[in-house]
Amino acid sequence: MAHRTLKTGYEQLSERLNRFPQGAPPTEYLFKILKVLMSEKEARIMSKLPIKPFTVQTASEALSMNLKDTEKLLIELASRALLLDIEEPTGVRTFVLPPPMAGFFEFSLMRLNGNSNQRILAELFYQYLNVEEDFVRDLFVTETKLGRIFVNEQALSTVNDLHILDYERSSEIIKKASHIGVGTCYCRHKMSHLGKACDAPLEICMTFGGTAASLIKYGYAREITVSECMNLIEKAYDYNLVQIGENEQEGLPFICNCCGCCCEALLAIKRFGTLNTINTTNFLPEVEEARCKGCGSCVQACPVDALSLESQIKGNNTVLKKVKLDENVCLGCGVCVRNCHHGALKLKHRDKRVITPVNSVHRIVLQSIEQGKLHNLIFDNQALFSHRAMAAILGAILKMPPLKQMMASEQVKSKYLLALIKNYKV
Repeated sequence: MAHRTLKTGYEQLSERLNRFPQGAPPTEYLFKILKVLMSEKEARIMSKLPIKPFTVQTASEALSMNLKDTEKLLIELASRALLLDIEEPTGVRTFVLPPPMAGFFEFSLMRLNGNSNQRILAELFYQYLNVEEDFVRDLFVTETKLGRIFVNEQALSTVNDLHILDYERSSEIIKKASHIGVGTCYCRHKMSHLGKACDAPLEICMTFGGTAASLIKYGYAREITVSECMNLIEKAYDYNLVQIGENEQEGLPFICNCCGCCCEALLAIKRFGTLNTINTTNFLPEVEEARCKGCGSCVQACPVDALSLESQIKGNNTVLKKVKLDENVCLGCGVCVRNCHHGALKLKHRDKRVITPVNSVHRIVLQSIEQGKLHNLIFDNQALFSHRAMAAILGAILKMPPLKQMMASEQVKSKYLLALIKNYKV
């Protein structure tokens, strides 16, 4: 009896994605999703593309195709947001194979085009992300988080405002972005096809920089000004939405405005009962019991159920309700503070400062080390690493704590890397 040995393009793409930190566990639903998004031939082609940004020339060599046909193919994939088409400040055109999330999964539902495939995709995404657990657990329950929370700036006191850093402010990210795009919220769009969406706005999730430029170019986002984007943040505040961005200080590609009933990351916190899913802000709400009336407004507003009402019996048998905070779940977003009408809540600094990776290279290297995949990142033969790319990875490793450096050296089995670590002086 013959055994099937040839892998399909979908299997090859799945294996390709899973060599890197933000993969996608292969299940029946993953392959159904990929079949809706692309043909088997396209999946096979994408499995041969570098994970790091690449030029048409690099792709041409990887695919053994001429430059003209390669460029036409890459543009076709980018037009469906399976690739990002980025114009570098130097004028060089590069393409990027984004991860499934945050990446081409979301992009597929980021515009309302009446395509019947979107309902099918929504149902498949729901099964893969909300019913099955492997993908969401692998994505969010990690030491180095994929995303981070931005504090609601209107909830900051004057003292808080003096100590918050620019990269921790959504307003500063917006003001400094080279391009700004707004698109449909993937999470609420998905839930709308299932009859489970809330009434929060759909067109409110923001992209920045090169990612925004690519999505704008191909109609997956609408270009907006700084002023329009700031107005959208105010609108998000009005709906008690939480701002979540990628977990890095520089080059942030997106800020999503998330609700606790539809957002994958916030649902994961409630699902797994842990903050291992996302980086919090450096703040926590503090309850002033004398002012608390037990009205429950803050409890209802909290997107992750970090607040609850606790009954207290006084000497005259009077039952009072007071707010109780679970610090192990709290995001530090400040939504509760804005919803307290009695001045009983204010933000205070956490005892230990939350560390944010400097950039995407720093975060990805950390995640690769923690998952035992650093060798995949360094020795990706299809990426055709340049000295510049290798230098970025080694630079990120050399800035890490000693334990992480030793883990990196062990995974790579490199005497060169070990010598660099030993001789590196901060």
